Amino acid sequence: MSLWRSGIFWAVLAFAGSLGNFAFTALIAHHFNQAEYGLSDSVMKFTTFLALPQGMVTTAVIHYISHFRTHNDEARLQGLLIGCRKFLRNTTIAGTVLVAVAVVPVGSYFAFRKSLILAAAVCILIGLWSSFAIALCQGMAWFKRLAVIGFLAVCLRLVFGYFVALPINTAEMAVSATTFSLLANLALLYWWKDIFKSDAQPVSPWTPELFRFIIISSGYVGANWFFSQGDSLAAKRHFPETLGLYSGAANLGRAVFQSVGPFLQVLFTSRSGKRSQQSAADQRILLGLYAVGLASAAGGLVLFRSLAVRILFGKLAPEAAAMVTALIPRLAAIMVFAGLCQAIGAWCLASRWFKLTLLYGFCGLAYWIALLALGLNPDALLNAMLIGSAASFALLCALWLNTLRQNQTVPQP
Repeated sequence: MSLWRSGIFWAVLAFAGSLGNFAFTALIAHHFNQAEYGLSDSVMKFTTFLALPQGMVTTAVIHYISHFRTHNDEARLQGLLIGCRKFLRNTTIAGTVLVAVAVVPVGSYFAFRKSLILAAAVCILIGLWSSFAIALCQGMAWFKRLAVIGFLAVCLRLVFGYFVALPINTAEMAVSATTFSLLANLALLYWWKDIFKSDAQPVSPWTPELFRFIIISSGYVGANWFFSQGDSLAAKRHFPETLGLYSGAANLGRAVFQSVGPFLQVLFTSRSGKRSQQSAADQRILLGLYAVGLASAAGGLVLFRSLAVRILFGKLAPEAAAMVTALIPRLAAIMVFAGLCQAIGAWCLASRWFKLTLLYGFCGLAYWIALLALGLNPDALLNAMLIGSAASFALLCALWLNTLRQNQTVPQP
């Protein structure tokens, strides 16, 4: 199956999983009060914020698994996989210490209660091992298996949400539903023999080049979070009284690029392994499909925004419904710009264009600082997001196209 067809196949399966996650969000939004719903959403963004270091390592592992696999370097591939198991053991110990030290002061800055901070810490620690499973599947280009694990995780989340979270009705239980869903990654044990081959003599891949890549990937991973989720913590800090309504609108907006995210993940895996003329043709198709998908999803959300709000929240007071509906057009445009920035960042990191990758990270950090400083109310926050994401895309796109023209080995998209 060609690269772009694999992207379409996985996107369709991932979309089914996204519908399940939307059903869970709607379940919480319907039965929780708005304050608890807003807290549950913002604390999940808080967990992904604290998990950025593991995302940095995971991204590097995906890149090198794909690189070694594509070049049939079985010795270094097995060395990387075996090294990852030891690395995860040490990371779990270090992560426990880091969470114990950082989670309370950072959580207090955003005014989370202690029980929520504890629930977030448990989710982060279990997520360490889940990220390893995701890295294995994506690096090995096992997109069908990744889709199966994702669908199973959605089912577990819905089951826990319906039977446990709803009767208790607290944000802690909503976070615990996500933690419980991570157990779906145990399905990877079924394919264990396909991963670790005892007859291969491992060679250690832990070179200065790999560690340099891990450091550079921090810019990419951090910027992805800043552009896609950073607004949630700004909203939690500045206007907690309308957090539930804003979180609902923001989740609908984030669905714009989440619905086509699989195209970007397939692109990163492919470009990490192959950068030939023939591979670049499929990669350009994936970029085109991703851009068209972003625009189509944004247009559909704007067109059917009233229906989407009713499905998510059920019955709302007319003023509240009008507020959420009014936020969606700007959120849809913001997420298109943010999604395009992510596509440029993924291309640059997979191509080892480290200067542009670091610039992407700087743009993301500057964007989030601006949100924290200027986003004092929903209207001001959205204005800062729209200007920041559009300006970042304009800068990154111009430099990316210029680099493509200068690099004779990479065809222009």
